[in-house]
Amino acid sequence: MKFFKAFCSTLLLTFLSIFTSNAQQLENSTLWKISGNGLESPSYLFGTIHITCDATLESDVKKALDETSQIVLELDMDEGDLQSKMLQSVYMKDGQTLKDLVSEEDYKAIDAMLQKHMGVSVTMMQTMKPFFLTAALYPKLMDCPMMSFEEELMKVAKAQGEEIKGLETVEDQLYIFDEIPYEEQAKDLVRSAKDDLAYDKSMFAKMMKVYKEENITAMVDMMNDENYGSVSKYQDKLLDDRNKNWIPKIGEYAKEKPTFFGVGAGHLAGKNGVINLLRKAGYTVEAVE
Repeated sequence: MKFFKAFCSTLLLTFLSIFTSNAQQLENSTLWKISGNGLESPSYLFGTIHITCDATLESDVKKALDETSQIVLELDMDEGDLQSKMLQSVYMKDGQTLKDLVSEEDYKAIDAMLQKHMGVSVTMMQTMKPFFLTAALYPKLMDCPMMSFEEELMKVAKAQGEEIKGLETVEDQLYIFDEIPYEEQAKDLVRSAKDDLAYDKSMFAKMMKVYKEENITAMVDMMNDENYGSVSKYQDKLLDDRNKNWIPKIGEYAKEKPTFFGVGAGHLAGKNGVINLLRKAGYTVEAVE
């Protein structure tokens, strides 16, 4: 069950590293400096991608880490009972199963996909929320060993003797997948099964390319892809509401001490993106290029 800690903790990314279509044009950068509005020293905001082939921290990111005194991620990934809390939240409520959500034909297609790529029958996982079944397949979209920027940032925190803190709890994050109808999540899983992940692989490759270019504005329209209905129809729950909740917390951490914030790159841009919301709150947010 290793995949849970690797990307359930920041699960909203592969498809959530991508944002809304009404984003303003922003510089090509995944690293931003936060200053002003009463801050004695600047903090930094870094857009991560939770699963990738190369999680090497660039020199500008390392410099920002050296200039800050604490690291804040979406979740406190150093929390001792994090994995157990995740496991308690992956199952559907009210005794629902995948068979309640899809036709017999689609159920068999999902079973064939899981058997092929994971060596597990869907009967062993049919009480899990469909989004988590999709997440279990994320490593199969890659042609390389899976890496995580969050894991690299945790290594830095440990080396520098800094505590990892979080902007939200795992309960906050995973509650979203009860808010998004299970039927909508199941539709995305069925689509993946019918073409044996072909479309998902092409989208993942596209996202990796755009992220490498640090062109956060170019990632905008990907979030509106109707092939991912559980994402495109519920951006308010997946991104907007969470971003708004984070702004006062970011302010508190940054005023406490210079802070390095690492959140999914999908949260940076857009009208309700963290960059724009911080600016509206009175902070100066500048790209580090």
